[in-house]
Amino acid sequence: FEVRNPATEEVIATVADCGPQDAVSALDAAAAAADQWARTSPRDRATVLHRLADSLLEHRERLARIITLEIGKTITEARGEVDYAAAYFRWYAEEAVRPPGRSTPSPDGRSHIVTVAEPVGPCLLITPWNVPLAMAARKAAAALAAGCTAVLKPAALTPLSSLMLGELAREAGAPPGVLTVISSSDAAAVTTALLADPRLRKLSFTGSTPVGRLLLQQSGARVLRTSMELGGNAPFLVFDDADLDLAVREAMIAKMRLGGQSCVGANRFLVQESIADAFAAALGERIAAIRVGAPNRED
Repeated sequence: FEVRNPATEEVIATVADCGPQDAVSALDAAAAAADQWARTSPRDRATVLHRLADSLLEHRERLARIITLEIGKTITEARGEVDYAAAYFRWYAEEAVRPPGRSTPSPDGRSHIVTVAEPVGPCLLITPWNVPLAMAARKAAAALAAGCTAVLKPAALTPLSSLMLGELAREAGAPPGVLTVISSSDAAAVTTALLADPRLRKLSFTGSTPVGRLLLQQSGARVLRTSMELGGNAPFLVFDDADLDLAVREAMIAKMRLGGQSCVGANRFLVQESIADAFAAALGERIAAIRVGAPNRED
């Protein structure tokens, strides 16, 4: 299927349109690699993640250009997203060598109860279109650090940065099947096939609340472990004792970053009546001054 530049409607790439059988094949690879990756020493897993963090920064400009092409995000924000993604791999590389666990005396005092964390197994990671590389990194870095293999399904609008992430993961030393990326124009079909497979042990989803509810329903039959980051945000509140210049600056960030397409973006402003006109006028001036144009331009 076609991937288009939303700023120009130009077709910038065509990618494989995976169906349910392709999804199961991806899970085949994840399941086949699961035991070996789980037995890989935490230090060796950390080394792979550190290499991947380095690789993301080495390819920072190329990745940023890909993000800008497929999503329309400004090049400045896209570069920041690459740094953000690399930081996740760096963080979880260091977490890999500190697995959680505890030891406590038993109630009778004659022995100890030891609790250790173990890899849960193959994971399905579903990411949104508005932060395509960093959200993939946040999920994949945690899974791989814990010793889990993963199937990553990016949004159909923005598959290119995730596909490059998969390439860089292999180059960094991730064995085949540890991170498999599948692109599809039919998310429901591939997701349903994977959730029905008993080899899948974990679902991580970032997206809308209605889709999250549906995925939780589908996961319930097998009591699948889930991590859901669903829609929802809060109003931006401004009281009359606020620093008005600061409030306006923060309001611009809260509303206009990512061109307004942020899941934590403010949908509404509640301003105390005595300063409402002044706040609206100042915010209007700032919004009127925004430069609209090709997102790959530095200005």
